[in-house]
Amino acid sequence: MAVASSKPGGKSAASPALDGVPAATAGRLRSLGIHRWSDLLLHLPLRYEDETRLSDLDHLEPDQPVHLEVVVDAHEVTYRPRKALRVLVHCGRRPLSLRFLNFYPSQLRQFEAGQLLRVSGELRMGFAGLEMVHPRYRVVEPGTALASTLTPIYPTTAGLAQPTLRKLAQQALKRAEPLAETLPARVRDALHLMPLADCLRLLHQPPAGVALGTLEDHSHPAWQRLKFEELLAQQLSMRQHRQERRALVAPALDGAGRLTAALLQALPFALTHAQQRVLNEIRADLAQRHPMQRLLQGDVGSGKTIVAALACAQAIDHGHQAVLIAPTEILAEQHFQKIAALLTPLGIRTAWVTGSQKRRARTEALQALADGSAQLAIGTHALLEDPVLFARLGVVVIDEQHRFGVEQRLALRRKSERAGTGQPHQLMMSATPIPRTLSMSFFADLDVSVIDELPPGRVPIITKLVDVARRTQLIERVRTLCASGEQAYWVCPLVEESEALELQPAIEACAELQAACPELKVGLVHGRLPPAEKAAVMQAFTRNELQLLVATTVIEVGVDVPNATMMVIEHAERMGLAQLHQLRGRVGRGGKQGFCVLLFNRPLSETARQRLKVIYESTDGFVIAREDLRLRGPGEFLGARQSGAPMLRFADLDEDIELLELARDWADRLLRESPVEAQLHLDRWLGSRADYLRA
Repeated sequence: MAVASSKPGGKSAASPALDGVPAATAGRLRSLGIHRWSDLLLHLPLRYEDETRLSDLDHLEPDQPVHLEVVVDAHEVTYRPRKALRVLVHCGRRPLSLRFLNFYPSQLRQFEAGQLLRVSGELRMGFAGLEMVHPRYRVVEPGTALASTLTPIYPTTAGLAQPTLRKLAQQALKRAEPLAETLPARVRDALHLMPLADCLRLLHQPPAGVALGTLEDHSHPAWQRLKFEELLAQQLSMRQHRQERRALVAPALDGAGRLTAALLQALPFALTHAQQRVLNEIRADLAQRHPMQRLLQGDVGSGKTIVAALACAQAIDHGHQAVLIAPTEILAEQHFQKIAALLTPLGIRTAWVTGSQKRRARTEALQALADGSAQLAIGTHALLEDPVLFARLGVVVIDEQHRFGVEQRLALRRKSERAGTGQPHQLMMSATPIPRTLSMSFFADLDVSVIDELPPGRVPIITKLVDVARRTQLIERVRTLCASGEQAYWVCPLVEESEALELQPAIEACAELQAACPELKVGLVHGRLPPAEKAAVMQAFTRNELQLLVATTVIEVGVDVPNATMMVIEHAERMGLAQLHQLRGRVGRGGKQGFCVLLFNRPLSETARQRLKVIYESTDGFVIAREDLRLRGPGEFLGARQSGAPMLRFADLDEDIELLELARDWADRLLRESPVEAQLHLDRWLGSRADYLRA
């Protein structure tokens, strides 16, 4: 991911720092990400209040925002049930009450009988008739002109009042630098874009006649211009990184060799067409002299692990080492058992490295990696630590890449640089399919391969929604299934009781199931277990020594037990779509019919209802991913990657796909034809932001 050229918080030639602003105010502005005048102009209103006309109280209903001119009749301070100020006013012939729960004694002078006020707020029906609680107000003289523009309401922070932000925005609008165009005229003309200065003035000072709805739903041409600019800056940054990466040197691993051919021959199955296609894409990348940066995505059970193993084999064929890193020990161990079982008979030594290893085993593994006698390393975050050195690292595979931060992804690259072997090729894997709009925006710096085909023989999993009131019946169903020789998972969100969340914890669920099914062997695994104990439980379940496994979401990825055919998920209404889909994918992997039971509690929120509806109706990971993006937004979807990707403030990936496609096309042209203007545009949008594209 690319680095914006300006330093965080630094000054830009195009837009100076906030000179003349008091230090205390500047500090509060910095907490909002505002460091320069151009940042201030891009700090746009959340909404607007219409004070350009007076509301007609005779034709208003309660629960509406209003702007009224009223005359004070009287005021009183009450002390029960709490201290409050009540101001009696009238608008025309209709009486109205203004209530203030927090006020200063000095305010009382503003509410003398006969005083004329302009008040704005929400009208509602109270005990004594129509009232407004804590309205905004100001004292006016008869005949005072109404506002000529809508009143902006900005996002703010403690100690930074709306009038201060409005005044600062006015100052920024008077400066030429923040209003200067960074887009070449040919871009503005081709897309019929409003001038930037006109856009910013309109959004900070909308004239009385503007359609308020087009401002609120961001469909106004002024909003369209800014959304395009933001998307263009993101695309420029991603494309810039792509160019920078191609200037780096990596080992050329051209063509498959003896080991790759032997591994393919040893597989007990043939690769699917989709696996073969993405393997060819990866092989073509590995043959280049610049480092591969490819995202391999595929649904649960689509066969990403064997493709990754073949990529590692290609590096080993050319005398280089490979490393596969996973976010959890359970997932890493699954990879180790599966891949080592295939490679060890072919003469390949695989080193196992985790934080829970005994010192002697860890020391032996690290020595083997450092002297090159181990050609492949598989493990967890422990592989990122300084003591881990490689002789000739050629390929890095990162599974569940969204669970690793920017610095973690860079760590393995630096190890290769210290060894003097150039940049390693990097393959990132995700079992959570990336929606197209997300792939085009936040993953635009990567090449993307998709395994869109499941191995033959996989039977679609049947999903059931079950109310918690039927819990006893469900336990009996699980008992019957396990008694027939099959196995089941019972997943709970928490390990211990929480006062904040009334969830059934895994420890209690395990005790309950043991009591209800005494003839079954029930195991328990969760994140707080010592690694050795956790591994022992998982191995016992894999060998069918345990028929029922109670677990937290630690088993979300990587667990592969073909005999497990039922997955029960407690409090499914509290889990995200991607997590539910991942858990569901743990069953039905052995050719038998798989079942996933989503146990839910009422009442359901609207979001929870939508999530359960989606997961019930679809088993397509890409459909689920699109809905997950729509419900949660890109921030949560990206996970740890967001520490290196700037969040979109204005554009909406669901709504602005056409603008995104235009931005992608123009980014390539600008970098090629107008690099100076492209850099100016990047400086304006990313120059003073902390969330840089870095890895």
